Amino acid sequence: MARLAADIAIEPRRSADISWIGPALAAVAALLVLVAAERGLIRPAPSEAVVPLADWLSAALSWFSASFRGLFRGMAALLAWPLEYFRIALTWLPWPTLILICAAIGYVAGGLRLALFCAAALSYTVVTGLWEPTAVTLSLIAVAVPLSAMTGLLLGILAFRSRTAWRVLEPILDLMQTIPTLAYLLPILALFGIGPMVAVVASAIYAIPPMVRAVVHGLQRVPPDIVESGTMSGSTRRQLLTWVLLPSAMPTVLLGLNQTIMAGLSMVVIASMVGGVSDIGIEVYQTMKQAKFGQSILAGAVIALLAMMMDRVSRGLALRGDGRDGSTWRPSRAVVIALAAAIVATAALASAVPALRSYPQDWIVYPAPLLDSALESFTRVAFPVTSALKSWTVAFVLMPLKIGLPQAIRPSVWGIEMSDAVTYAYAALIAAGCLLLVLASLRRLAISLAVLAVFYYFGTTGTPWLLTIGLISALGYWVGGWRLGLLAVGGMTFILLTGSWERAMISLQLTAVGVTVSFVLGSAIGFWAAGNDRVSAIVRPICDTLQTMPIFVFLIPAVMVFLVGEFTALVAIVLYAIVPPIRYGELGIRNVPGELTEAARMMGVTRWQMLWQVQLPVALPEIALGLNQTIMMALAMVVVASLVGAPGLGQDVMVALSQANAGRGLVAGLCIAMLAIVFDRIIQSWSAERKLALGLA
Repeated sequence: MARLAADIAIEPRRSADISWIGPALAAVAALLVLVAAERGLIRPAPSEAVVPLADWLSAALSWFSASFRGLFRGMAALLAWPLEYFRIALTWLPWPTLILICAAIGYVAGGLRLALFCAAALSYTVVTGLWEPTAVTLSLIAVAVPLSAMTGLLLGILAFRSRTAWRVLEPILDLMQTIPTLAYLLPILALFGIGPMVAVVASAIYAIPPMVRAVVHGLQRVPPDIVESGTMSGSTRRQLLTWVLLPSAMPTVLLGLNQTIMAGLSMVVIASMVGGVSDIGIEVYQTMKQAKFGQSILAGAVIALLAMMMDRVSRGLALRGDGRDGSTWRPSRAVVIALAAAIVATAALASAVPALRSYPQDWIVYPAPLLDSALESFTRVAFPVTSALKSWTVAFVLMPLKIGLPQAIRPSVWGIEMSDAVTYAYAALIAAGCLLLVLASLRRLAISLAVLAVFYYFGTTGTPWLLTIGLISALGYWVGGWRLGLLAVGGMTFILLTGSWERAMISLQLTAVGVTVSFVLGSAIGFWAAGNDRVSAIVRPICDTLQTMPIFVFLIPAVMVFLVGEFTALVAIVLYAIVPPIRYGELGIRNVPGELTEAARMMGVTRWQMLWQVQLPVALPEIALGLNQTIMMALAMVVVASLVGAPGLGQDVMVALSQANAGRGLVAGLCIAMLAIVFDRIIQSWSAERKLALGLA
């Protein structure tokens, strides 16, 4: 399945506008399936696995673990040495020395502003008394990231040199990036046992794909004349790689390292919950479980600050040498010498001044009670609004899309009782809407409305599985041809045969709502920012902050305001997935050719006409890529959102973790990966088609 996904070229299908033949046949087939399901001619989706893949995976892992446990435990003991060394070194150094070292690194990477930010970020961890768990997190990253970087570099070079190796690696990388992070932990727990090595190994594995892709992309983009010059100079293949290709691709490789660091940090925070590591991630998790939201905010802020600091330092080092940051700034030798002298001085003074060796407990500022009090006041004042929003969304959006209108409608909530008259009125309303859209030459929108109406009436769990597979496969075939259609059939059939259909449909329902809200709000903000530089200047740092935060942090504000439940999971998904539509929406509108907008202005169009009839059609490929990333991020959040009450495949992974059932967790993770890959390929193919139609490909 993954191999077929890799073989599908993201190329458009050259077809004319939608004819009536395909949609008409699809509508007739859908009606026949609905009638057959109503009469019991189509069996419900199996609740148990038809293909016992989970049992097979568990048995295989048990055999592998029993056979090679000594090897992996030896590797764990070997990696424990540098891990403990880094932790001891970080906790032994005096706190002013650490802050100055951090400031010096920030100064070299990005100047005085970044140095001050790094110093402030590390000072926060010290002043709040959270330095020790932070040091454990940093030591885990210090061991995991070099492993990821070296492995990714070697695999990237291999994939660049061998097309066969790339064809093998690409589907593996797709699965590694789409299988949820928590699903990684079960096999690693079985092999390495409980302890910090779980976080190290899980982070190292999870962070490899960005490095591999960056290395391949960077080496492929080296200008041919540079390669030719190196070849004509008599370089061997190894010399050409080390002296020509890698130096030329180094900026891209360093940006890949930036993404590897961020992925490693995100995974370390999550893996620590299972690995039994006393780092900052477990601090957030435990305080959130105990409803100590003030403490969870303080600990979550540490994770966010670490993420922003690492992101800016690694990105600054990557861009500074390439000159792509738009500046000619270089570190001042005098400032570097002064910082080095201050580092040595504070380290020397610490032996004589105890307060410099370890931060005094009396100096700790821990405003958790104040935050708890402020949060309690806010939730009390905002409760009528938040409660109404939560109740309305659950009753009128989430429940119908999950179980269908006939089961969701209750007189106490809806004010009406489900009857044949309501069903006929609903069908008439949808038919009228589709007819109006067809008369307005909006056939694609009419088809979308009809499909949405079916799922809203029957629910994702109540819609016959054959119809769901048929609709998604037809969409794949319509957008990308028979290969993409087969991929959709294979991916959805995999979910069906593993007995995960109902839980997958629940996850799909929550993801669909989260993606819709994120995409609509994010695109609106992006369009606004594209037309207003002041808004763009405000939105950009907010997006930078949201994009660098580990996935786990987004649960904190959602739980604080809405407590646990499905709506809370929806809020967390929206917060996590809203950045891509903002960025791609602004990028798409700003990249519209100036001659097009100028010609439209000369024709006297209004601002709304400019947006809807000129800018949006041209920007659709970029906006579609934003939608693609929104879906991928929403699916990635599904498992983490299960910690706050989201049902579906995410709960499968969490139950598997609690039962140490690796097969069940891996199957649930593979089902989420299948959904991600299918929709990723569909949207990429549609985006390529739009680019070709607009002459941009």
